[in-house]
Amino acid sequence: MSATEEPQKLYAAREPVFPKRVYGRFRNLKWLILIVTLGIYYITPWIRWDRGPELPDQAVLLDLANRRFFFFWIEIWPHEFYFVAGLLIMAGLGLFLFTSALGRVWCGYSCPQTVWTDLFFTVERWIEGDRNARLRLWNAKWDFRKWRLRLTKWAVWLLIAVATGGAWVFYFADAPTLLVQLLTGQAAYVAYATVGILTATTFVFGGFMREQVCIYMCPWPRIQAAMMDEDTITVAYRDWRGEPRGKGKARENLGDCIDCNACVNVCPVGIDIRDGQQLECITCALCIDACDDIMAKVGKPRGLIDYMALTDEANERAGNPKKSVWKHIFRLRTIIYTVLWSAIGVGLTVMLFIRSDIDMTVAPVRNPQFVTLSDGSIRNTYDVRIRNMTHDESTFQITVAADGAPLLVELEGQDGNTVPVPIDSTYLQRVYVTAPADSAPAREERTDFRFWVEDLGTNTRTYTDTTFFGRDLE
Repeated sequence: MSATEEPQKLYAAREPVFPKRVYGRFRNLKWLILIVTLGIYYITPWIRWDRGPELPDQAVLLDLANRRFFFFWIEIWPHEFYFVAGLLIMAGLGLFLFTSALGRVWCGYSCPQTVWTDLFFTVERWIEGDRNARLRLWNAKWDFRKWRLRLTKWAVWLLIAVATGGAWVFYFADAPTLLVQLLTGQAAYVAYATVGILTATTFVFGGFMREQVCIYMCPWPRIQAAMMDEDTITVAYRDWRGEPRGKGKARENLGDCIDCNACVNVCPVGIDIRDGQQLECITCALCIDACDDIMAKVGKPRGLIDYMALTDEANERAGNPKKSVWKHIFRLRTIIYTVLWSAIGVGLTVMLFIRSDIDMTVAPVRNPQFVTLSDGSIRNTYDVRIRNMTHDESTFQITVAADGAPLLVELEGQDGNTVPVPIDSTYLQRVYVTAPADSAPAREERTDFRFWVEDLGTNTRTYTDTTFFGRDLE
């Protein structure tokens, strides 16, 4: 390198993206999804659900303190975490399914980053004006007007961000109570920390980083290629119809694209869809609305930019008709995803309705393994944990059965073999099981037997198998 030659720059400053306002069917669809998703997110913690005096009346609640999850009439206990795991697997399969069928449709319409960034764009456009006005303001010097507009925009962004962080913590505690605690300074430190972190990330990600999160931070653009094939429907430009592009009245040798850059100006990630498929494209379809509007104005057919698959491109270039949308969507890959997704959903639903309102676990106390009493009988000790998942206090009877072998049951601190368990709670009971000296369980090294627990009010029963240890006479 010569002394006068400048070194190659390895870093380029970010070019800000200022999308232009656009109207059309896909923009209206995005408005609808934005309103619905934000409405669900902000309103859900405030929906009440009467579960009785002993349980929270919040419809959706992640009760981490008591390790339970409430969803309207459904209550998930810690030992039922497989429901949560199943829902997460369904979410992953659903994402694979939609990506295989329709590309990054999740990213373009429902991803939280997309929804909040779209909301922040709307606030910015409302305060600073449309694209050209925002560009002029970006390049203007920092005078009173620029400071006023910037501070106003940032203040509204901050309010949205605070509401976002605040709404999240309401899912983990009673919303009205926590709101009062937050406003009066009585909430736990972790609540303030969570609100602060989510406020900061929403403010920065939605207001300043915007498309950078989708391009550089999110792993999904890198993974999506494995989910898509030539039949995946995604946003594409019909270059065989639009090229060569150009402006002017003499268009005999030009394509339909008049090179107006309307598709570029409305793109929230700042790309040119006419350059082909790109990692940055989130398939929000705003470029379709913009291009259709221009085509209508210049008297050309709509659909220069459209949802289509690579097989459609080959067919159209050859003059053949396109496949129907349903043939693109229903193919082997998407059918497999749908079957797997449905099977897990049906399985979880069946398990939800057949699960018992009572549950028990048995933990043998093995220190010592057994005790020999004065009359020669053998006693084992067990910790029996009973879960009463009903909304009524119940009395449970504990019995044992060992293929006809005599076993005696004694409950520590209880009269007889019954124990009361409070509403919607877990109760730990120590149980002594004794085998007479001349019985098989006492004489054999180990004997399998079964603990039975019965709700005397509803006659509901459940059992757990365990082992009785006796003397090894060999």
